Order: sequence, then structure tokens, then C-alpha cells
Amino acid sequence: MISLIRELAGAYGPSGREEEIRNLIEQKISSKVDEIYTDTLGNLIAVKKGSENGKRIMLAAHMDEIGLVASYIDDKGFIRVSNIGGINPYVAIGQRVQFQNGITGCVCYEENITDFKDLKLDRMYIDIGANSREITSECVMPGDIAVFCGETIEQNTRFISKALDDRIGCAILIKLIEQMGDCPNEVIFVFTVQEEVGLRGAGPAAFDIKPDIAVAVDVTGTGDTPECKPLAIELGKGPTVMIKDSRTISHPIVKNALIECAEKNNIPYQLEVMSVGGNDAGTIHTAAGGIPAGAVSIPCRYLHRPCEMVDKNDALNAVKLLDAFIKMP
Repeated sequence: MISLIRELAGAYGPSGREEEIRNLIEQKISSKVDEIYTDTLGNLIAVKKGSENGKRIMLAAHMDEIGLVASYIDDKGFIRVSNIGGINPYVAIGQRVQFQNGITGCVCYEENITDFKDLKLDRMYIDIGANSREITSECVMPGDIAVFCGETIEQNTRFISKALDDRIGCAILIKLIEQMGDCPNEVIFVFTVQEEVGLRGAGPAAFDIKPDIAVAVDVTGTGDTPECKPLAIELGKGPTVMIKDSRTISHPIVKNALIECAEKNNIPYQLEVMSVGGNDAGTIHTAAGGIPAGAVSIPCRYLHRPCEMVDKNDALNAVKLLDAFIKMP
């Protein structure tokens, strides 16, 4: 699985600029599905047909990643930035970032900041090593988006990488497509856009598809690091079945079916109760008059950092859980 995750995480794809990651996923699954297309917003939609009497099941994982967008280039060539998605300035300090054309820079902050309470993105910049606006403008223009740099590795059964949110979800759906075989239900795999900036892609896709039931596949935070906030989720204890987050209360039909599948097939699982954050279920469940929706999440440490960490077995068990779920009568 590491080779697939390395490819997916390494592909460029900030919110609104998902073309490269979408093309990569399409290449990997187009021969394994019955239909594949891209909708108006850029969601990649792949269909595996089932029997005439089966349900329509939507599984969604978002392709986009967070980033920094160039907003202004000053006289000395430094690039002022704004955020694409949830960028924490304290996390961004000193990180390397890369634009789509391969230009790499370092995220730094104004030297006259003496109190880190004053650290805001509008007092930070990207330095690409140029010394004038003219030189920088040959490489980067306002509107160009940079993403974190971060090598993808496997170590101690853990994957460590940038953009595991949510390329790990994309990898899980790809693996499921590869191994699911015959299924009584029609399964619509949706690789969504612009989740990181407000779950914008999933809702229109769900409105068009009108599935009978839907599951978002994403990452979630953990409560297993030193002195962290109490949270009953740990790496290596299984994928989570979402009970609620700030955008969705999982529909009982979805929640109960996922738990039943896990217990019947001896798949380890955890229950996810979050007071903050959201995933694509947040806009799916309110689309098209209402769609029963929930989520399967992969526990992830260090969210929205270049060193996000998930457990390999949690991902593999998520594939097993979803495979059992889509084959329920």
C-alpha cells in the first residue's frame, strides 16, 4: 500500500486545483469500473454497477489538500500569502512548500515579531531565494498555490506523510475498487474537490447522484499523544465509525450497519465523537431532500502538518469494513 500512498500524497492537488491528483486516480481505476466521468466542479465519479434491485451507495473521499496562495510579491521578491484551508501559522513556520511548477520556498515570518501571539499569516511570507519582484514574478504569480513538502515513508506499521488528509481515504477507495468483485449494490465512488475549504464538492455530487445511502471516508484526530485533549481514538485500534462531528450526526441506518458489519466480520473499530471538524458527509446528508449518511475515518496524528501519521492496519481494516458494508442486502 505504501507505493500507492506515496504516489497519491506526492501528487499536487490543493483545493480548487485538483487536476493532477484527479488524473492520477483516474488512470488507476478507469479500467476497473463500469463508468467514470468528471462533473462540473471537478469531482471524479466512478460507478460499479450492481443488480437491478440493489441499493445505490455513495462512497466519498476528498482529493484536495491544504495550501498557501500567493497574494502579493514585494519589491525584494518575498511572497505574501493567504490560506487555502486550515493552515495554522505556528505549524507553517520554517516549512518548505512547493508550487505546481516545482518552485520551492520556505515559510518565514517578519523579524520584528517579538510575541508569537502576534503571528498571523498576513505577517508571514514565502522566500524562494529571489532578490527582486521581477525575478520572483518569473517563477510565481499572485494566485499560485503552494503545498507542504513532506516525504512519504512507512515505519513501525505507520505511514508518515503530508496530505494523508485525505489521500489515505483515496487509497482506501482505490483498493476497494480493485478487490471488491461482484456486488449486489451499485456503488458510486466519488473523489471530491474542495473539501478543505467548506465541503464544497460533495454536496453537488450527491445532489446529482441521489444515492440511497452514503459514507464519507476521511481522517480524524486521535487522543493518544502526550497531554492531548481526551478523545477515545487511537492509532492501530481500527477505523472509526462516526457518531457525530460539528457538521453531521450520522444517520442511525448508516451507523448501525457499519457497526454490524465490523462486529460480524471481526473487524476492529472505534467510535468517533468529535466536537470540531467535519467531512464530506456534512454536505451529502442535506443534499437532494436528505440522504442517510455517515463516515468511516482513519485515526490520524498531526493533522494539517507535513508529518501526518496513520496506522497501516487501520487503513486495511477500513477497506475490509467498507467491502462488507457495500455488500449488505
